[in-house]
Amino acid sequence: MRLLLVGCEYVGGTTLAHAIDDWMFEKMGTRFSLIHEHWKIPHTSGHPDDTTSEEQAWLLQASPKFKEMHQRHSLYYHVQANTFNQHDGMVVGGHIEEAVYAPMFFGYGGKGEPHDRELVAHQVENTILRFTKDTVIVHITADTNVIVQRMKDDPHENGIISEDDIDRVKARFGDLVAWSLLGKKIMVDNSGDISDTMAQFVTKIEPFLTDTDRSRIIAHAELSGS
Repeated sequence: MRLLLVGCEYVGGTTLAHAIDDWMFEKMGTRFSLIHEHWKIPHTSGHPDDTTSEEQAWLLQASPKFKEMHQRHSLYYHVQANTFNQHDGMVVGGHIEEAVYAPMFFGYGGKGEPHDRELVAHQVENTILRFTKDTVIVHITADTNVIVQRMKDDPHENGIISEDDIDRVKARFGDLVAWSLLGKKIMVDNSGDISDTMAQFVTKIEPFLTDTDRSRIIAHAELSGS
């Protein structure tokens, strides 16, 4: 199973990623070896991010040129290394998240600029498609008022968006999911309980399960006697 989870900050991508990992273990007896979620500047390291507050402050002060290079190299490395060319891979955010946030908040990658992030996104996706056509984009949404409440209840250290940004960021994610060359796409609403979101995911992912996924589900059910 190869998944790319994308959506506005505070839609619950991290929570959903781990819920999917748990579901995969329950149904297939295996987990994703890593969940790659390190694309939101300044949270750009580790699985998940392990940068210190001092390191985050240093990266935020870096020039747009350096930020652009750092992020582009990370994108190219992950798509070439092992994220999409094995049976299983999960990325939260990735090139779509980068294409949303870079021009809006970090001063690089806009239309017509060097390394335009829309063009970089298609470069990344063309590489993915050389490895596999099985990658599924999971577009995560949530009601704006829910996102506002989450921002108040559990603010992120060095978070990117403010309340006034939510609707335009959500719209931009929608635009870039539609723009994506990856043809397999589903949308889930994570405004409520994660169990409800997972019910949506399980139903919508079913047509896109690979032969390997289906074989593992059958084998695991037989092994566990369920």
